[in-house]
Amino acid sequence: MRSRTLALAAASGVALLCAVALPATAQPATAAAGRAAGPSGRTAVGRVGAAELLAKVQTCAQISHGKYRTDPKAEATVPVCGKNGAVFWQADLDVDCDGQATTACNKATDPWFQPDTRFHQSNDKPLDAEKVPYVVVPNVSPLWNYSAAGIKGGGVAAVVYGDRVEYAVVGDTGPGSVIGEASYATAKALGMDPSPKTGGAESGVTYILFQNSRAEPIESHDEAVALGQDLAQRFVAAN
Repeated sequence: MRSRTLALAAASGVALLCAVALPATAQPATAAAGRAAGPSGRTAVGRVGAAELLAKVQTCAQISHGKYRTDPKAEATVPVCGKNGAVFWQADLDVDCDGQATTACNKATDPWFQPDTRFHQSNDKPLDAEKVPYVVVPNVSPLWNYSAAGIKGGGVAAVVYGDRVEYAVVGDTGPGSVIGEASYATAKALGMDPSPKTGGAESGVTYILFQNSRAEPIESHDEAVALGQDLAQRFVAAN
């Protein structure tokens, strides 16, 4: 979580005003007869393109109790939407370098660096933002409760920017009124400048988080990709 917006995170302890109505939840895919399954037991599926995913998020059934800001001083314009076993939003991308200190992510390279992430890898160390593609969800607030919406640490997300799709995990939390942040590794994979000082994107990033999913171990990008491809197929195939 960025320390430059820590003051906004105080709202995370506020109780929800009301329950969130959600669409049907997503479940991990399993092998179908006649098709080879990978080591995890899931069936190999074709890649889902950016255009296919974006076509499914053109309309928003809002599940948040209001809208988020992309930056602390920006107007609140971003709703969290729900559809086909996923939640999604469209925002900017601020680069999160929090977690283990590395060559690219440390106090010298990132003025807002924090040596921890909300969710830890399998050996209980913080995530490595330089290596692990992860997204940041807003802390629980009256606006929205990610946990009640079936989003958990290690949950799988598809992040779309231009014609690129990167599969990531839910790895950190941020201020309760701001949305639109992902790790150094996510930004780099999407072809952005990954610098926490100068990088990211000002707009045009779509985050699709699959409900009740979890990559195990959380730090395995291969697992996130395999599960993400399965769930993306189900997402675009649903009515």
